[in-house]
Amino acid sequence: MVERRMNSLVKWALILFVLVSIILNIVLIGIHSSRTPKCSAQPVHPPRGKHDDRSLVFADLTPEEYLLVQQYMLKDKSLNISINQFTAPSDNFLFLIDLSLPKKEHALAYLNETAPKPHREATAVVFHGSKGHIKEYVVGPLHNPTYIRDVTLERYGTELPINARTVSVGEYVLLFKLLDAEVFSKLKKLMKESFDVDENKKLNAFEQMPRGLKSGDRKTWISLFRDVSGMYIHPVGFEVLVDHGSVNASQWKVEGLLYNGQYFNTTEELKQKYDAKSVKKIVYKKSPDYGSLKPKNKPLQMGPQMFYAEGKRYSVSNNHVLYLDWSFAFGLSSLTGMRVFDVRFKNERIAYELSVQEAMSVYGSLTPGMMLTKFLDSSIGIGRFAHELARGVDCPYEATYVDTYRYIDVQAPVRYRNSICIFEHNMGQPLRRHFSDFFHNSYGGMVNSALVFRTITAIGNYDYMWDFIFYQNGAVEAKVHATGYISSSYLVDGNKKYGHQVAENVLGNIHTHFINFKVDLDVAGKQNVFQTKDMQFVNVSLPWKPDHYAMVPQLVEMELKTEQEAALRYGTKTPRYLHIASKKTNKWGHQRSYRLQVFSFTGDHLPESEPEERSMSWARYKVAITKHKDSEQTSSSLYSQNNIWDPAVDFSKYIADNENIEDEDLVAWVTTGFLHIPHAEDIPNTVTVGNGGGVLLRPHNYFDEDPSIHSADAVYIKPGSENSCENNRMACLAKETCSPVLEPFTYNGFDGVMKFD
Repeated sequence: MVERRMNSLVKWALILFVLVSIILNIVLIGIHSSRTPKCSAQPVHPPRGKHDDRSLVFADLTPEEYLLVQQYMLKDKSLNISINQFTAPSDNFLFLIDLSLPKKEHALAYLNETAPKPHREATAVVFHGSKGHIKEYVVGPLHNPTYIRDVTLERYGTELPINARTVSVGEYVLLFKLLDAEVFSKLKKLMKESFDVDENKKLNAFEQMPRGLKSGDRKTWISLFRDVSGMYIHPVGFEVLVDHGSVNASQWKVEGLLYNGQYFNTTEELKQKYDAKSVKKIVYKKSPDYGSLKPKNKPLQMGPQMFYAEGKRYSVSNNHVLYLDWSFAFGLSSLTGMRVFDVRFKNERIAYELSVQEAMSVYGSLTPGMMLTKFLDSSIGIGRFAHELARGVDCPYEATYVDTYRYIDVQAPVRYRNSICIFEHNMGQPLRRHFSDFFHNSYGGMVNSALVFRTITAIGNYDYMWDFIFYQNGAVEAKVHATGYISSSYLVDGNKKYGHQVAENVLGNIHTHFINFKVDLDVAGKQNVFQTKDMQFVNVSLPWKPDHYAMVPQLVEMELKTEQEAALRYGTKTPRYLHIASKKTNKWGHQRSYRLQVFSFTGDHLPESEPEERSMSWARYKVAITKHKDSEQTSSSLYSQNNIWDPAVDFSKYIADNENIEDEDLVAWVTTGFLHIPHAEDIPNTVTVGNGGGVLLRPHNYFDEDPSIHSADAVYIKPGSENSCENNRMACLAKETCSPVLEPFTYNGFDGVMKFD
């Protein structure tokens, strides 16, 4: 009886187990069958063009090439150079190695397959402290260097004085030691009572530029800030003037001090008056951490993300990019930053070069650390500070990330991971569309998907986001946005004329941002002209009623034939349409051209009467057109900041010779930017919204019609075809959904930061 009951229980247990297993399998099968498939990692359709290794003529140096140049120069005993980062200013220091661009004529002949590849060469900059000058050398060929050629006079027409050099890491270390020995250690009581500084706490330094008042000076006002996150908005009210003009650091000296708005000639004078209580003291007060970028709230929900449902529609090989009808080569100069070459649309060259040239700011203040400050960032290195881009923040998560290598103020080339990103992006509005409400009802539209080529450079307090954007209608846009921290000064009486208070005892200083781009367009060939177009109202008799008149807008066209005519200054009325044009015509008989459309909110440019202005004379012009010359490669130079009164490159001289620009190879130098009056919302960071500028290169009669009409992204809907996928992929999107395949998140951005120990 008991045995029969046990058998029955086992039987029912087995039946129950089978039923549960069946139900569980059904559930699992259902879950599995409803799971979204993974998106294709490979493109559904191959790129339209083919990658071209000839793009490597513009490629940045490889780590191996940097080292070949360095070692070849070290073997030349006549140079007697050091590669030690902490080389004394009195010795000879190899500061920079960068690509030496080929002459345009040679590069084009190679790209057009009519000449062999030009020699690949590097530019090397040596600070010859022992001889009191700077030299630029060309070293090549890079695969096996056999020559070093001094090109200083050839490029600049003058010797470069040693005081024109950028402050190196080694010089900064010596400056910090001087401050410690001659200021901080002598003012221990003041430092503790005013700033809570002792053996375990310090202040951070941020310097004024230019360094002095006249050519040959190297006298720097160093402002001191709290050693906290976002130090740039934590000034303490203490500034020190240091003369470091000699290459012998033992001759450097403190020439002045500013404490709480009061000037002193020596450290001893300040100490004596502080101890005697005859100065207005700063009493230390712990500052709130308002400069930190650490989130104040925990994330609740992730924002929208971008992914590629059918793989990426662009391809990157070495330094060459293919995207739909576009192709281009790219590079990142340590000095000037982002640049692209041989830009083609439908395999026709649109531009030979599109590049960043300079970023400049002029500040206003009552205190010396900001009062005379005029930053010229290429003299420090714009591309030098392109660090890793944070995946999903600086660029879309699924962007393509590219590493770069640089050799500037280091002992060996440094790898900067993921410092360039490339991605296709839905710009958030249709490129074109029309809904036909009358007669022939239909809808036609096209999403504005474009390729973005980006880097972000964190130069001291400011971060500049640089974008080159390639649109499907044949337009290219060069854009910059500014973010990061504002520069600030300690609030003293009378200083609010120069900005707004943004925190306790903190003034956000008024300043300008001017950005210069080089745009070397080749429109249907190299022989181009510069045209302007605008409108005017004319009083016209009505043909059907001759005694009646109406003011009617009329097209006004001009061709400017010399460089001085084509130097269009800010502050003057300029035509609204600016064109680089060919004498060749489109189907309708109009000259094929590209329009330069500048977006800018610049402040006033520094008056030309100021001695520093010549180093930034490019900023006089909204657009300036010059005849292409290989000798006029950049609008600024590495030496403009520290010899600002006698610049090695004075852009105004490019225009002064007033050459003919009719049927010539033309270059447009475009200046954009914005005026920044800091306000409370700049704390902790300036936002990119509204803070930027750029230039749009738009086809204007270049084609016979809008080329985007041939894009497969177009959508067309007629009554009765609303759900058809034939001309509308959007109608079937729900059936084609997939989940993205994501790379793991990594971040190595702190590799390669400047270190002073």
